[in-house]
Amino acid sequence: MAHAKTSYVCLPCRASYKQRYLGTHERRCPRCTEALIHVGSAFAAPRRRDAAGWRTLSVLLHAGVRFHKSCCGGPGYRPRTLGEVRERMAHARLTGEPFARVLVRQELP
Repeated sequence: MAHAKTSYVCLPCRASYKQRYLGTHERRCPRCTEALIHVGSAFAAPRRRDAAGWRTLSVLLHAGVRFHKSCCGGPGYRPRTLGEVRERMAHARLTGEPFARVLVRQELP
């Protein structure tokens, strides 16, 4: 049985790679040799020239948000624009709720 592949991302190169998951083994970008970030198997990369999409992705990844599949399908809600991220960050500052939790909520109260 073949092992499923998962996605890894290099933020400086704006590149995504599907590779087998090998646990804690560190992966390196073939372009710049920086460490790749494991983002999960339900990840869909923005186009390389979509600077705003990659900036949004960078905020999500630095907050600890990943794109792993759940038992019922995909990873759930993830903001796709910087405006959505800003709105959620402002809400987190007002309420004191952790950024990672606010970023993945379907709707804000």
